[in-house]
Amino acid sequence: MNRTLSSIGKKLIQYGLVFLVALTINFALPRLAPGDPLLYFFGDTINELTEVQKQQALECIGLDGSLWEQYIVYLQGIVTFDFGVSIKYAEPVMTIIGDRLPWTLLLVGPAMLLSAVIGVILGAYSAWNRGKGRDVSLLIGMLTLQAVPGFWVGLLFLAVLAVQLGWFPTYGAFSMMQDGTTWGYIKDVAVHAILPLATITLATVGSNYLLTRSSMLESLGQDYITMAEAKGVHKKGLIFNHALRNALLPIYTHFTMTLGTLVGGAVVVESVFSYPGIGRLLYESVIARDFPMMQGIFLIITLGVIGANLFADLTYPLIDPRARTLKKTKGAE
Repeated sequence: MNRTLSSIGKKLIQYGLVFLVALTINFALPRLAPGDPLLYFFGDTINELTEVQKQQALECIGLDGSLWEQYIVYLQGIVTFDFGVSIKYAEPVMTIIGDRLPWTLLLVGPAMLLSAVIGVILGAYSAWNRGKGRDVSLLIGMLTLQAVPGFWVGLLFLAVLAVQLGWFPTYGAFSMMQDGTTWGYIKDVAVHAILPLATITLATVGSNYLLTRSSMLESLGQDYITMAEAKGVHKKGLIFNHALRNALLPIYTHFTMTLGTLVGGAVVVESVFSYPGIGRLLYESVIARDFPMMQGIFLIITLGVIGANLFADLTYPLIDPRARTLKKTKGAE
């Protein structure tokens, strides 16, 4: 028990140091980008401002003082959950992120889950039928899909399904014209989410398929599979209870890492469909040189990635018994 707590404590310290380094990088990245945030804020009238007025404006958006002073204020803001005021929207950063984050989670969460389920099923099916026509067809199709940029798929959906056929709306997360009922609103939101959700699913299903197929092929070549076949284990049990179960760890790792990038992984898709999520907000913030907003979004992405890594690291032993055996062996040594 004490050894387990000690191991968890070490991991928390390691991830804490990684988090501090990531925070420093998040602080530096917006300031390394070209462009003047005041130029966006004031436009052509910036030349009419005095130096005192410019300094007051920088103070309002937290960009006054030296880089070290800004860094200290930045860390204090993280502790107190105060990320300043957005340059573009003139509202608290966390208020805007809080409004946009649910839309991204609503869109990308189901897309990632759907992509993982489809990729795992097709990958396992393809690996079991390796070398056959159905395996070759699936492999060629998924490799082609993997090579196609996600924004191109989104633009194709927009051009054909939304513009030409008129089956789906062309932009946004909801329309202003609704019947005013709760069900009408839910239906309207669902219809707006179909095309971006399908785009993200198609853009990510290929990697899930290829990883599953590769892991399954490796697992199917092991001696325990031959032994199970010799014992007369049913095909379905051989695939799911033996091969897929032992090939699950890299698939699980990939899925958790994908969840970590969930928040910031839809920048292109949300921009194509003008979907009001975090990805679209990040794009707008970069264009506007909105330092406080970029820092807030980068922090959310950082927390997602590190949190997913920590979650995967702590739950490995629950997924794969071999991880528990390895940990016990190291502890005995």
